[in-house]
Amino acid sequence: MRPSRKGPGPGFTVLHLVQPVDGGVARVVADLVHAQVTAGVRVVVACPDRGPLMADVAALGAETCVWDATRDPGSALPAEIRRVAELVGRIRPDVVHAHSSKAGFAGRLAVRGRVPTVFQPHAWSFEAVGGTKAALARGWERLAARWTARVVCVSEAERERGERAGVRAPWSVVHNGVDADRFRPADATDPLASTAAGRAALPRLAELPPDTPLVVCVARLCRQKGQDILLRAWTLVLKDMPEARLVLVGDGPDAARLRAGAPPSVLFAGAVPDTAPWYRAADLVVLPSRWEGMAVAPLEAMASGRTVLLSDVDGARESLPPAQRAQCLTAPGDHRATATAITALLRDRSLLDTFGRQGLEHVRGTYDVRRTASAIADVYRDVATVPRSERREPIPQ
Repeated sequence: MRPSRKGPGPGFTVLHLVQPVDGGVARVVADLVHAQVTAGVRVVVACPDRGPLMADVAALGAETCVWDATRDPGSALPAEIRRVAELVGRIRPDVVHAHSSKAGFAGRLAVRGRVPTVFQPHAWSFEAVGGTKAALARGWERLAARWTARVVCVSEAERERGERAGVRAPWSVVHNGVDADRFRPADATDPLASTAAGRAALPRLAELPPDTPLVVCVARLCRQKGQDILLRAWTLVLKDMPEARLVLVGDGPDAARLRAGAPPSVLFAGAVPDTAPWYRAADLVVLPSRWEGMAVAPLEAMASGRTVLLSDVDGARESLPPAQRAQCLTAPGDHRATATAITALLRDRSLLDTFGRQGLEHVRGTYDVRRTASAIADVYRDVATVPRSERREPIPQ
């Protein structure tokens, strides 16, 4: 059964192939699953059973299958590809939606255009490496485009980067969205007056003096997210504001190394079941990433009424209100500029309040998760209604 022109619904099956299973990718997938299940779509999520994603999507009504895949290509890749082929043969989806580079790699090699395949990079793989590895990653993406019914980028900047790398494929830009029912100010009548309430809700912050400047970073602890840059900046911030505190929310492969070099004013909160209270407790949310497609955490922070400071990577400019770009963007990797911007923003409470309100309205008007889900439904409708003879690599008859 093919979907109606209104988009997929009952009788339509989508297989989400996902790796990684935490962080922003997992949140994007969970939000899509929720919308698709609500629309009556049969949703199957294949992913590793490590991390929170499998349990989260099962609770939303999706079917789940274990796809035991690592984050990077390795000796297990042939078995991972065979497992995808087995799942596709058993599930018989109308669309395969592969999320991030590893799933895109294994999924497209397994399917090879036999089922309409949507690939969503969530930041290009060739940005994470350099030299020969980057060249190989670019070459793979150019090759894999022949088996891709649609590449979905989360920002115009991500699409442009793919085009500059020579990826030639049908494109759609679908911005990440935020669930405004979950990420919202603690006090709807006065969004910026809720910091104290936010801290009181978190036992590890409840004893802080109410006027303590608090910076929060919510992200996986890894090289991409740049917490090492933030910690270098933090030593400079403390010279001007020794009373300030920094919280790193999340876990990841760099956790031990980051803890070893952190000053006492830094709290490592670890992985938490709900990040929303941490945004509400912050005066400023910082994400100094080395690369992104469009990070989800800044959108969640703005939906919570908080000002964000970002490194100027793909998607950052698009996510911010235009009036904030001069003060809330720094060059990637520049810890001195990051420190200067943090100090300036923390010292100007009026500016933080103004930016917080601007960001809140900006996200509510532009980055609603329902808009994201509707745009993805349109993508599915378009690729699933293409006649087999017109697909990028038809099945031999």
